[in-house]
Amino acid sequence: MAEKEAIVLVHGLWMSGLEMGLLEQRLRRGGYLTTRFRYPSVTHAIAQNSAALNRFLLTVPGERLHFVAHSLGGLVVRQLLHDFPEQRSGRVVTLGTPHQRSLAAAVLSLNPLLNRLLGKGGEALTSSLPPWQGARDLGSIAGTLPLGMGALLTRLPRPHDGVVTVTETCLPRMGDHLLLKSNHFGLLFSAKVAQETLFFLKNGHFSPRDRIYTQDT
Repeated sequence: MAEKEAIVLVHGLWMSGLEMGLLEQRLRRGGYLTTRFRYPSVTHAIAQNSAALNRFLLTVPGERLHFVAHSLGGLVVRQLLHDFPEQRSGRVVTLGTPHQRSLAAAVLSLNPLLNRLLGKGGEALTSSLPPWQGARDLGSIAGTLPLGMGALLTRLPRPHDGVVTVTETCLPRMGDHLLLKSNHFGLLFSAKVAQETLFFLKNGHFSPRDRIYTQDT
């Protein structure tokens, strides 16, 4: 089963993919082939990055193809599946992805100097993406530990992970939604995130238990 299934990990804004190394190791121990997709999150628009991801997938083996994406990476995957829907079957797990417009990014964009930090890729955080049609199972994991840069920029509605609010991680027609006590960046290092991600990839939903956990590594 799993040896014929691949997971592509997609990083977020300003990241390189190296920060997903521990998560990748944990997912690989679940029996999956894993690989990381790197892209220029600031200098290229989301459509350019999704097209590059589509080309990258031609090099990825596996009968089924899953995606695990952090923050902006989840929007890249959504754009991919809209623009290039003829992909191998599989599931999607997003970690702290603002599927609705990001308030923190919107505040950042109001300052011309700070807006340059968002770049072309970050524009997707403040604009509307094509609607999610629910063609495949998508699970969204949200953090509730309010520690991060976004909380310094503006007063984010609670609960939030310091960058993205829980409301922003919701998406119509998503398969499941899970809250974990973690901040935005910490989602990548939580053993519970890896555990729940593997559970979702196998079952199409998160584990049926208390949906608030404490942060762990």
